[in-house]
Amino acid sequence: MSEPGRVAPARRRGLADEVADRIRDAIFSGSYEPGSQLREVELSVALGVSRGPVREALHRLEREGLVRSEWHRGAMVTTLSSEDVTELDSLRAALEQLAVRLVIDHATDEDLTAIDKAVERMDRAADEHEMVRCDIDFHDAVYAAAGHRRLLEAWEAIRSQVHLFLLTRIGLNTDGYLACVPVEHRELAASLRARDREAALELFAVHRGQALDVLVKHHRSDVRSP
Repeated sequence: MSEPGRVAPARRRGLADEVADRIRDAIFSGSYEPGSQLREVELSVALGVSRGPVREALHRLEREGLVRSEWHRGAMVTTLSSEDVTELDSLRAALEQLAVRLVIDHATDEDLTAIDKAVERMDRAADEHEMVRCDIDFHDAVYAAAGHRRLLEAWEAIRSQVHLFLLTRIGLNTDGYLACVPVEHRELAASLRARDREAALELFAVHRGQALDVLVKHHRSDVRSP
């Protein structure tokens, strides 16, 4: 019996975390595309766990924005609406502008080297899904270099949704993607190392805009379709 005033340990927390990690990785690797159903029974069998940790893991992924639940359809991988796309881009822009300014003003050589190394990993990406992971890793390094704890927490709150944003982008068009992304990020990293505020803000805005354009054009074509 637990002592008065003491909280009992959450016995299944570790297992639910692991299940959430496995499902998240499956989404990020393309095994479950946007709109795919995530059935508790199938997941519990595949992962060798009971339905309880799976249900808890899906709730966690729903809080991250990766999963949505509907009473008549159950859980499914989030499909970003045009409103989702616009809101994510505007919030990401606000956070990123602050991060770029802080990096230029305060980042150490060690911070900038970590950003450069994230770019170098892009040259070894085997496919588009791995490149998206490298893209997210690059931005992780930028936010870490900003040295602003609450800004980093704000990024982490939307990180999975931005990853989904980029997955949606490669699901629509991959022409030249593997070749162009490392080049773009080398330019971003170089602007940070040069501590050129205006050039860096402009390059980061252009970089965001390229992915946004792909998604916006897709949604516009859906609206025009009969």
